[in-house]
Amino acid sequence: MTILSASTPIAMLIVSVILVSSRSNSESLVCPAGYPEQGIPIDDGDIDLLQFAENLEHLEAEYFLWGALGYGLDRVAPQLVMGGPPPIGVQKANLDPITTNIIQEFGLQEVAHLRALKTTVGGFPRPLMDLGAMNFAKLMDSAFGYELEPAFDPYRDSLSYMIGSYVVPYVGLVSYVGTNPNLVGYVTKRLLSGLLGVEAGQDAVIREYLYQRAAEVVHPYNHTVAEFTVRISALRNRLAACGIKDEGLVVPSSLGAENRTETNVLSADYNSLSYSRTPPEILRTVYATGDEHVPGGFFPHGGNGKIARAFIRELNKP
Repeated sequence: MTILSASTPIAMLIVSVILVSSRSNSESLVCPAGYPEQGIPIDDGDIDLLQFAENLEHLEAEYFLWGALGYGLDRVAPQLVMGGPPPIGVQKANLDPITTNIIQEFGLQEVAHLRALKTTVGGFPRPLMDLGAMNFAKLMDSAFGYELEPAFDPYRDSLSYMIGSYVVPYVGLVSYVGTNPNLVGYVTKRLLSGLLGVEAGQDAVIREYLYQRAAEVVHPYNHTVAEFTVRISALRNRLAACGIKDEGLVVPSSLGAENRTETNVLSADYNSLSYSRTPPEILRTVYATGDEHVPGGFFPHGGNGKIARAFIRELNKP
């Protein structure tokens, strides 16, 4: 399959023609923002809920930027870091050209997400995050119930990196779904829906990438790609402790679409709607402790923002 680079003359010509055509067709039209005439733009309660999401957006931004480019927010958008510490252990991955393009685009999308969030509801310094290979190895060992040998390294190759990526955007997706009914303001609702759309798209791309390789054995382990996804999803369900809200690429027919499929390119509930999670469920998962009060995993010192810090303060109460 031939992939046209955006920098090639043919691709640039096509893009230019489309943009000029679109501009000429829209110059005479009125395009309102689509907001209601009455209502609250940003409710005070919305701020904390959307700031909580910045923890996950920081995680994704650093993982994707470093994986594709070998550097992260400190170089790409230092103003969004706000003095927070650099991530631990993150590095450039050994990716093929197509996977590099996918992950670079994901990383730059996360930069824009952080900018949109912090511009709309304010923000906090980047939390300390552990994106080192050994942290991923611990997660995979927990998923399989024994120590993989050699230790899993998401930066080893493209397939390993995409399996590592399977861990990340879906958590943000179900968090946004869970946040949605609690928002009041029309500006914050519009922001969340825009973020959710792209997060769902990223998750779908990752799942399709892995779905095409579902039966492939992940070198050097005697486990298929599909089994990795099933084990990771099962681990997240155990950590979050609120039932099945996460499914791998293969499921029993009782969990398949309309109870008729055992392949599972997208994770969804009985009505094929996205699952949702609450902030405590999200923290139990990304901390890898099963306890929203006990930091660890990707956030050794815990997440930032009022919601995440409140759970830590509860733990420290005399």
